[in-house]
Amino acid sequence: MRIIDHFIAGGTAGLGQTRRSPVYDPNTGAVQAEVVLGGAVTLERAIGAAQAAQPAWAATNPQRRARVLFRFKELVETHMAELAHLLSSEHGKVIADSRGDIQRGLEVVEFACGAPHVLKGEYTEGAGPGIDVYSMRQPIGIGAGITPFNFPAMIPLWMGAVAVSVGNAFICKPSERDPSVPVRLAELFLEAGLPAGIFQVVHGDKEMVDAILDHPAIAAVSFVGSSDIANYVYERGAANGKRVQAMGGAKNHGVVMPDADLDQVVNDLLGAAFGSAGERCMALPVVVPVGHDTAERLRAKLVAAIQALRIGVSTDTDAHYGPVVTAAAKAKIESWIGRAADEGAEIVIDGRGFALQGHEDGFFVGPTLIDHVTDTMDSYHNEIFGPVLQIVRAKDFDEAVALPSKHQYGNGVALFTRNGHAAREFAKRVQVGMVGINVPIPVPVAYHSFGGWKRSGFGDTNQHGMEGVKFWTKVKTITQRWPDGSAEMGNSFVIPTMG
Repeated sequence: MRIIDHFIAGGTAGLGQTRRSPVYDPNTGAVQAEVVLGGAVTLERAIGAAQAAQPAWAATNPQRRARVLFRFKELVETHMAELAHLLSSEHGKVIADSRGDIQRGLEVVEFACGAPHVLKGEYTEGAGPGIDVYSMRQPIGIGAGITPFNFPAMIPLWMGAVAVSVGNAFICKPSERDPSVPVRLAELFLEAGLPAGIFQVVHGDKEMVDAILDHPAIAAVSFVGSSDIANYVYERGAANGKRVQAMGGAKNHGVVMPDADLDQVVNDLLGAAFGSAGERCMALPVVVPVGHDTAERLRAKLVAAIQALRIGVSTDTDAHYGPVVTAAAKAKIESWIGRAADEGAEIVIDGRGFALQGHEDGFFVGPTLIDHVTDTMDSYHNEIFGPVLQIVRAKDFDEAVALPSKHQYGNGVALFTRNGHAAREFAKRVQVGMVGINVPIPVPVAYHSFGGWKRSGFGDTNQHGMEGVKFWTKVKTITQRWPDGSAEMGNSFVIPTMG
């Protein structure tokens, strides 16, 4: 049995720990490996390595740090096929989607390569008589990332690339469901020239999470996961004096106006709702057609398109999506479908009980379409996180704007229309953090920032872009005067001003 160990101080930890968790192959349902689970003792070892390495890394000039990131990017691209297969074997997403997971992470690495520019401070000459004021951004020291199962490459890179580029040491605690890719990324960072102890990986469950949140040497924690856990991470980390950003769940809506190109909308919805088996925080699991006629026409097109979807194993190049990550995830998704039916919604296409021939023990869920869902139903208010698309009908534009605005989650939303005025009004009025106009998954590019509102995001700083740089650095402002000796400076007992 393959054992997945921690990656500490430039190599496997070898701590001899016996507490372990199974890692499944979602395509077959079989256990393919075991991951070693650590806690406070493991974390202490990683903290020691980070403390030994970080001061010299912070003292390395930003351009030299950027060169390491450039080399790392090249190495990841060279090993793309290997990483994608490894990712798919543990997560279940198809190979093409795994490559996209890695590529999205690399785009943030590319942004982080520009750290020498974004770390430049501000300077004011002559702010007062003979006084200049300037600022600098300095690393926070040691940061940690607690990353989710659904993007085992992208999210560690979103956090880690920015954190190390500005001079920090970074400790990644990935999901124990698919932990291998972050370890492989740590190995490639080392090969690229990153000093041992700067990017490390520790595995664990709640015991490790609590150790991270409580350790006084960790200055900042970034988290992505469910909203309840995000809230817990935010409150416990903040109570311990840490800077915390915690991204939670989502229930993203796609509003379809009567003038929208429905054929294009259906194409967009298929990928956004069913890609990666719906296991994305930026998936689009709710579509809101405006008006009865729009709903009926959209439903007819969706039924035909969904029935043509192909579900297959991760290596099937013709498959649109693969299995979900665990048997527990499959059971939870199917229970939500049953709950929607009990609440009075219409199950138009039922994905429960789907079995892939030859892989009957795999964690597969068929594509599901549910109509006549209302905003009073629990299945609407909660995150299903599977290949399930719900139709919530709106009578007019105002009702369509209100639905995502009033929802407990506020991660992403999309509007499909040809009307520029409607698009402008929607973008201005909707109470959601990321908005797409004819873009079904509005994940911002790497040099902007990612973050939702309400229970989709806790903390006041977003992921990557300049928001990420701000999160992983602290500002120091210097006010300096160099007297020339030509005039005596007397005592002053009033607050200094620059007037």
